[in-house]
Amino acid sequence: MAMPVILDLAMAVMAVAAVIGHCRKKPAKIILRYFTSLSNLFCAAASAAVAAARLWGAVPNGLLVVKFIGTAAVTITLLTVMLFLGPVVYDYKALLTGPDLWLHLVCPVLAILTYFLWDRPVMAFGGMLLGILPVLLYGAMYLYRLLFAPTEKRWEDFYGFNRGGKWRLSFAAMTAAALAVSLLLWLL
Repeated sequence: MAMPVILDLAMAVMAVAAVIGHCRKKPAKIILRYFTSLSNLFCAAASAAVAAARLWGAVPNGLLVVKFIGTAAVTITLLTVMLFLGPVVYDYKALLTGPDLWLHLVCPVLAILTYFLWDRPVMAFGGMLLGILPVLLYGAMYLYRLLFAPTEKRWEDFYGFNRGGKWRLSFAAMTAAALAVSLLLWLL
């Protein structure tokens, strides 16, 4: 069982190191606004906990469910970068260099790989819905900070989800994508 432990720990270390790398260029309060940072840190914590549990014996199913949620979140990060942010808002070179390479591509791929090979929980169909929680929670916070927070505390629309006032469409699309990712992770 050395390989799953090594890969889970590698993913956790790389994600934390990449976020710290970003924090050397910008304040942590800015870096921790991004779903990419938050989802990777959440998945890193879940991966490290799974690795530790595996070292000390069996991994509890509840911990594997947490890893499922983290894997769904970083899969959303990967897909958002590849299908929306890369071609529409930024460019791939900006999103796949330096710490972003690890957060947008390497860590999500490792999380998906370890999930499918070793870390699948036993879950009923309804449990699959837990995978959309990070998107719903972050989406609500992003929407509040973008449109409803006091003016001095508002965020810029760094994801471009409200271009032309289309936040409802963006919110629905991200929720649907999170549901599709969760369902696919659960089914496959």
